[in-house]
Amino acid sequence: MKKDISYPIKESFYSIQGEGFYYGIAAYFIRFGGCNIKCDWCDTKESWNIEKKDFISIHKIISNVVNNNHKIKTVIITGGEPTMWNLFPLIEKLKKKKYRIHIETSGSYPIKEKYVDWITISPKKIKLPIQENYKKINELKIIISDENDFLFAEEQASYIKSTNCFLFLQPEWNNISWILPKIVSYIKKNPKWRISLQIHKILNIP
Repeated sequence: MKKDISYPIKESFYSIQGEGFYYGIAAYFIRFGGCNIKCDWCDTKESWNIEKKDFISIHKIISNVVNNNHKIKTVIITGGEPTMWNLFPLIEKLKKKKYRIHIETSGSYPIKEKYVDWITISPKKIKLPIQENYKKINELKIIISDENDFLFAEEQASYIKSTNCFLFLQPEWNNISWILPKIVSYIKKNPKWRISLQIHKILNIP
């Protein structure tokens, strides 16, 4: 009998997407363990390290989604850095169940976009996205923690040739009171950008 593939899953839950283009929609989140970047300001540092107990079979992952709520339409695969792992077997099975698949990634690993409906790349200076991934992106999300990040945002946006990619600036949560007015001012001067707020934190939900 063929052994079921397992993945390191730190948590999975049904909630509201709080960021980016699809903010406000109900979605089931699957958070993968493991990260190759480990940002100082990361708000999910618990996802960095992987333990043996974290590994869950594809069968169990799918079962958790199906049994959570029959009205689930969208599954968001996030991390950590989910593209460290071969996601294709999981995504293929989720698509057979008719779920819409979104991936949130730094873009630092190759993205196999088959069956993926929406790709959000949030680049990090410490390890930039693979150039090929800029061709696959639907949404670019830059975390702004200081004024130098605006230059980084423009540099990253310059690599994207598609006119169908949405550009977002998101304040780093710990600096939000200081940096948010600067983001608003910047977007007013550069209206190709949109603002992304972590609505789930404002609502105090997962």
